[in-house]
Amino acid sequence: MLFYLYLFTFGLFFLFLFLFVKQLQLLIEHVIQSRSTERASMAANNLSVAPVATQFNGGVSNRFLDKLLSFMVNSPLYRNYAAKLSASPAIATLETMLGTDSNEQEANPNQKKKVLACPICYDTLIWNGDPVFSVDSTPRSILKCSICKKSYSGNETHLDLTVASGTKKYGEYKPASSELFRLPIVSFLYERGWRQGFSIWGGYPGPQKEYEMMKDYLDPVIGGNIIDASCGSGMFSRLFQKSGLFSLVVALDYSESMLKQCYDFIKQEENISNENLILVRADIARLPFASSSIDAVHAGAALHCWPSLSAGVAEINRILRPGGVFVATTYIVDGPYSFIPFLSVIRETLGQVTGSRIFLSESELKDLCKTYGLVDITCVRNRQFVMISARKPA
Repeated sequence: MLFYLYLFTFGLFFLFLFLFVKQLQLLIEHVIQSRSTERASMAANNLSVAPVATQFNGGVSNRFLDKLLSFMVNSPLYRNYAAKLSASPAIATLETMLGTDSNEQEANPNQKKKVLACPICYDTLIWNGDPVFSVDSTPRSILKCSICKKSYSGNETHLDLTVASGTKKYGEYKPASSELFRLPIVSFLYERGWRQGFSIWGGYPGPQKEYEMMKDYLDPVIGGNIIDASCGSGMFSRLFQKSGLFSLVVALDYSESMLKQCYDFIKQEENISNENLILVRADIARLPFASSSIDAVHAGAALHCWPSLSAGVAEINRILRPGGVFVATTYIVDGPYSFIPFLSVIRETLGQVTGSRIFLSESELKDLCKTYGLVDITCVRNRQFVMISARKPA
């Protein structure tokens, strides 16, 4: 009974946390837009721009909420967010059309430019100029599919290679577990306490130790390219780049705010090159890479959050070269919990509510990889933590 109560409480907590943070984000967006409009009006009338008092609940001011919003709105994270909301579409288009510096071109771009593909047709994307693979230059590029003629571009931090890229009215709906990580506040906290908590409750060794653990699996593909799938704020992307062992590192995530955090951390990091490192927004179930073009894919603490795990692993198999390596970490709830009746029903219910998945055994993960064509599957455990590795047949 205690276990059922724990699962039910966890599900409710996760749901209420998501709804609270979502409402807070919408509230702050409203404040940002209101302040921008009033400041513009005051500037047009040559008036002094003073702090704008925000009123709620029919004009009744809430002092605590005002202070909270003032702190959030004036933080660097939300100043950047406000700039995005205030930016003119024409200016954004102009920035996207800017050319790239010819001095930043790769020595051997022809091979690398065949990696990125249309997520609709899977045909190799055509660049608007010589391909430049760097954190700063790649987002300003424009790529086009020769089959469906769809164009893809980026913003100041990343390339958007999702199927819905460029749409103005239509938007994709994702489960709560995916939408939660798109919230700027969650992205901001991810490396500021959120990820560290995994070590306490799940036995995660920590980024540096996890990187050391996976190096043996990645050894056969040293010198090739690697995708850090569901990269979050980019802690492993930075480790891969700083190692100098890979010809190209792709930090990939569906969350725009996570990629923004990833970009900021890269800029703050010392001894890290911006070359041969790109940030890409993409759906794990529709990866924008040519078939058999990738040497390694890493997914840290991510499998349990993917909306369609089977589609994700199938896509990874498609893009891996023969002999390519897949390494991932997640958690397993096994041991005495395996004997609880109706546990699979409880897990399915929680999965439908939150969009996340609970693994009950190593055999589940091994069977998943085997079903979608991967071989040489191994698992390493530390309490609930598990690192699984597999490769595509040569």
